Amino acid sequence: MKFAIPAAVAAAALSLFAPAAVAQAYPSKTVRVVIPWPPGGSNDIVGRMVVQKLSESMGQQFVVDNRGGASGVLGSEVVAKAPADGYTIMVHSATHMGNAHLYGAKLGYDTLKDFTGIGLLSAQPGVLTAHPSLPAKITKEFLALAKSRPGQILYSSSGNGSAPHLQMALLISMAKLDLVHVPYKGGAPQVVALVSGETQVSFATIGTVVNHIRSGRLRAIAVGSAKPVNSLPGVPTLSESGVPGYEMSPWIGMFAPAGTPKTIVDRLNAETNKALAIPDVIQKLESQGLAPWTSTPDEFNARLKVDYEKYGSLIKLTGAKIE
Repeated sequence: MKFAIPAAVAAAALSLFAPAAVAQAYPSKTVRVVIPWPPGGSNDIVGRMVVQKLSESMGQQFVVDNRGGASGVLGSEVVAKAPADGYTIMVHSATHMGNAHLYGAKLGYDTLKDFTGIGLLSAQPGVLTAHPSLPAKITKEFLALAKSRPGQILYSSSGNGSAPHLQMALLISMAKLDLVHVPYKGGAPQVVALVSGETQVSFATIGTVVNHIRSGRLRAIAVGSAKPVNSLPGVPTLSESGVPGYEMSPWIGMFAPAGTPKTIVDRLNAETNKALAIPDVIQKLESQGLAPWTSTPDEFNARLKVDYEKYGSLIKLTGAKIE
């Protein structure tokens, strides 16, 4: 005797297996990884390291597509409009959160609604760095000096609304300082200005200044992250050395278009976290002044909401905007 299985029961059974089947089959073709920055920068360095490991562990090619322009906006728009099938993903920095407030309605996407976070990849710790001519070696000396010279100390950044600009804006706000902002077009000219003495102080990505610090051409005062950084041994955090509660840790993370199946997001997250635990990857990142930083998708998406508000408040404080 044959028994017929009710259609509703069959459909329910299939629904239980469908997500697992999607994850098991993925990826079945090449995955495009959009990095919305030119080759050679921190996003590109981190992205290519992870992409290589994903290709090896997942058995399909993950191919980098550099789409630089407008501080990451052009590449982000490509990903926002891509199919939510896991075959177009993005490696982008915390600038993604700032752009939402700098560009506003000019963006062709919604920063929070059109993307889902796969996971964090790396921290981009910033270091409060001074020219040797500035008579301050530790945080408390710098704060005292700045307060004694209101409106006289120049600080450089890599542009209006950039991470170095916002890191210093947070310090200025918390410590009630009066410094003069001198924006440059990128991290390289920002550091050149500091090394030459054109500006006296700056928040800079560690990778851009670590060699100058080691050679004595610049002085590291404190890092802006929650914890000390291995590439700058002995340099304290701002929070522990004079500005309690200071923490601003720009990051690099991986994103997918909103609506990408959770099973695919979870698998990409797991494989990425495995890659970031490989000693060789850790060593290469730390040599660039970067630090592996892993998370679950839920943890990353929660941080995105917090940083969206944080960056918005700081950009409003500075008055930075894109004309």
